Amino acid sequence: MKVMFIGAHPDDGESRMAGLAARYIERGGEAVLVSVSNGNAGHHQLQPDELARRRKEEARRAAEVIGGEYIVLDHDDARLTPSVEVREELIGLIREFRPDLLLGLRPVDYHADHRAAGTLVMDASYLLTVPLVRPDVPIMERMPVICYVYDRFQKPLPFQPDVAVAVDEYFEQKARMLACHESQVYEWIPFNGGMLDQVPEDEDKRWEWFRERCRQRFSRAADLFRDKLLERYGPERGREVQYAEAFEVCEYGRQPGPPELEELFPA
Repeated sequence: MKVMFIGAHPDDGESRMAGLAARYIERGGEAVLVSVSNGNAGHHQLQPDELARRRKEEARRAAEVIGGEYIVLDHDDARLTPSVEVREELIGLIREFRPDLLLGLRPVDYHADHRAAGTLVMDASYLLTVPLVRPDVPIMERMPVICYVYDRFQKPLPFQPDVAVAVDEYFEQKARMLACHESQVYEWIPFNGGMLDQVPEDEDKRWEWFRERCRQRFSRAADLFRDKLLERYGPERGREVQYAEAFEVCEYGRQPGPPELEELFPA
């Protein structure tokens, strides 16, 4: 099986679906993460060209952690729009990879780039089957199942999970993948959040600091969607899950029944 995630920036997918991606690869499947922008605006010191090169390399190293692939497109960060040109670029990528499961962001988010990336996936969905759109790439005879990854935003509509999967065994890989994005997790995000002085200089201490932050972040979905975990794994194991990833089926893709959901989101 194949899973593709489309986000706005390098590092958008790691906390949301990297455990599922690792499970796909571990079981003989394929996983690719796509960043529609090159991430060249997310820093307080580096210039855009240097930052874009650095973030592309960070993404490559992150994908190596699980043996997956990262594709970083060359669109400017903080200027992403759901244009026809970018939509058709994504249609080509999706058709070439031919995912069984296509994951994206909801168009409900604080970041305009995230909203644009989510809209692009929805706008591309039906056109995956239209031969005269991107005629250079064969259409998908069968629509993928399209799902949103978890987010915390409540208005105008909160995230409503259809499935949650336990990813406890992939905690370390997820954290290591995110840690590959050093320009973000150790530099830009702490600076932007006013806590750059909290980042340890010592490499080992810095990793432990970040690892603890990942524990808090990755446990959120398990706590919020415990009912879905209990439904999937039963009361004993469901209560024990510490880290989970949750997904909401988008009505624009193929609509899976319970057996296919279990196949696409293996326990």
